[in-house]
Amino acid sequence: MMRGAGQSPIIVLSQGTKRESGHQVQVGNINACKTIADVIRTSLGPRAMLKMLMDPMGGIVMTNDGNAILREITVKHPAAKSMIEIARTQDEETGDGTTSVIILAGEVMAHAQTYLEQKTHPTLIIQAYRQALEDMIKWAENKFSRPVDITDDNEIAKVVKSCLGTKMISHWMDLAVNISIEAVKTIRVEKGGHREIDIKRYCRIEKIPGGRIEDSQVVKGVVLNKDILHAKMRRRIENPRIVLLDCNLEYKKGESQTSLEIMREEDISAILEQEEHAIRKQCDEIIALKPDLVFTEKGISDLAQHFLLKAGITCLRRLKKTDNNRLSRVCGARIAHDTSDLREEDVGTQAQLFEVIKIADEYYTYVTSETTTACTVVLRGPSKDVINEVERNLQDSLHVVRNVMINPKLVPGGGALEMALSREIEEQGAKMDGVKKWPYKAIGLALEVIPRTLIQNCGGSTIRRMTELRAVHAQDAKNWTFGVDGTTGDLVDMNKLEIWDPLAVRIQVLKTAIETSVMLLRIDDIVSGTKKAVGGEKQEVMPH
Repeated sequence: MMRGAGQSPIIVLSQGTKRESGHQVQVGNINACKTIADVIRTSLGPRAMLKMLMDPMGGIVMTNDGNAILREITVKHPAAKSMIEIARTQDEETGDGTTSVIILAGEVMAHAQTYLEQKTHPTLIIQAYRQALEDMIKWAENKFSRPVDITDDNEIAKVVKSCLGTKMISHWMDLAVNISIEAVKTIRVEKGGHREIDIKRYCRIEKIPGGRIEDSQVVKGVVLNKDILHAKMRRRIENPRIVLLDCNLEYKKGESQTSLEIMREEDISAILEQEEHAIRKQCDEIIALKPDLVFTEKGISDLAQHFLLKAGITCLRRLKKTDNNRLSRVCGARIAHDTSDLREEDVGTQAQLFEVIKIADEYYTYVTSETTTACTVVLRGPSKDVINEVERNLQDSLHVVRNVMINPKLVPGGGALEMALSREIEEQGAKMDGVKKWPYKAIGLALEVIPRTLIQNCGGSTIRRMTELRAVHAQDAKNWTFGVDGTTGDLVDMNKLEIWDPLAVRIQVLKTAIETSVMLLRIDDIVSGTKKAVGGEKQEVMPH
């Protein structure tokens, strides 16, 4: 309500609109972020607890992957929603560090509360936070990181091990490390001096329940959950010629509704002949190229199947678009949109082997080649839940290998980097003057949440260990690699434990956490309109 010149109320916002503004909103946002961070807090580090989440359909997810947990939780508060978004951003950008980013963002927000209560203007806090972020990125890149030799598999293996040490798959560490490194090396492509590692498109994870986790492997090529169309088609072909299509091999129906009126009996056979002729023409265009295999994204009619079988061609239908793209990377074929467009250069000849294998009750088609730049990771395991968790862990480790290959620098794990940065900020903050120095130093305190949580999660004495850790970092600048051993809660030099994270992941954690906090602190008004209750409110009971 606003009052105009004549003091009569002017209604600006529609009726039923709720509005919160000022300090109340900021406190509300901070509490929402703290709550989300508390949910995730126990999932950090090697002694992490798992969360069991049930969706409305009764399906369960068991995981300690921050992103997976938050994806399943439904929240109402708008600030909490943006916290969940940052876990997704972190996952898409770097694939790891989802738990850390939420905990850090929650802590950064909590530290702002003190200053807001002292009536410090949010803009000053934000400027200090931004300044701290720039300084931290600079220090992390130049002072607290070391280069890594990406041609040496052992070096990369150390990084992957520190990523997987906190996950469920850590029992099969060597297997997981080998799979990750081999898969990323397979899909690595150099284009004009630029490295491209596209995990999403060219590294597929195929989950096959049954067998042991040790049976998992990387297949250089494509694995499809498909069987051949006809029992007489060949199930194994060496060095096949492959044609990829994304069109139907069946008679095309008319676009608009057509009705035929048939007067004579001969006309029926004429119409059927026409259909047959159209399909025959398509098949002849394919047969002319003498392929051994035909894959299409759409359907293949019985008639087309018959013609192709007579020509000795094996065919598979209804592939996913993504699988077709991977197949073209494996065999070098170009996907044709119409059989009349097929040329000799569209045929793929780089695949070395095609075979259909029966695993458990299902048939799987393998198209493999040693020189390919697309791969499939076949995961085996006792149950669906286990395989799903292993898949989530592998996704993280694949991204870690990718991050190291693209930006070959490492930073110490176990909260060592955070403590080193915290100390630098403390020193830098002491030299600053004005109101800004306090929120600037608060970022240093917020960073301590990572080592502190690691100690808490393995049941260590938090105050004692944190005091020791601060002292070690303050004693000597060379101690920047000292952090917390997540399994015992003791202080350890990360060089000994060999726990190193890719620089890209930690910097993304800092950026995402602080940027989000800054964004949420700038909110001073929440206006929420209420929906009109039209039919949506009444719940009808369905008759059984």
